[in-house]
Amino acid sequence: MNQISITVALGTDHAGFPLKQPIIELLESLGHRVLDFGCHSTDACDYPDYIRPAAQAIPEGKADCAIVLGGSGNGEAIVANKVPGVRCGLCWDEWSAEMTKIHNHANCIAIGARPVPETLALKIVRTWLSASADTNGRHQRRVDKIET
Repeated sequence: MNQISITVALGTDHAGFPLKQPIIELLESLGHRVLDFGCHSTDACDYPDYIRPAAQAIPEGKADCAIVLGGSGNGEAIVANKVPGVRCGLCWDEWSAEMTKIHNHANCIAIGARPVPETLALKIVRTWLSASADTNGRHQRRVDKIET
């Protein structure tokens, strides 16, 4: 499958840090550009400091989409969704990744590194990137209601 090269913003906290490099390597192997907003170690940190700038890269036009990582992914999704124009879905498997793109037109996903092993996280990223938003009918109508 040929994909168009995109720019992906990436933000993580200390708990999500172990998934960061494998995801960067996957994205780069697919020909995508990565904007790394940190963090840069497993030292405890405050996730909003890294997640918000990664999410903001989308409406600022610096990135096409974003991936945010944390322990559960919940806090990261909440922070990302506070940024106007960002629709972040929490993904725990390939099905949730596909559905959040098709149904919710997610331009950001959150993955929890504690419940999601590396192999599955990489499958989630691939699935999300390869899915297409359903821009016709009921899903578009619902996304339009999110944006108002």
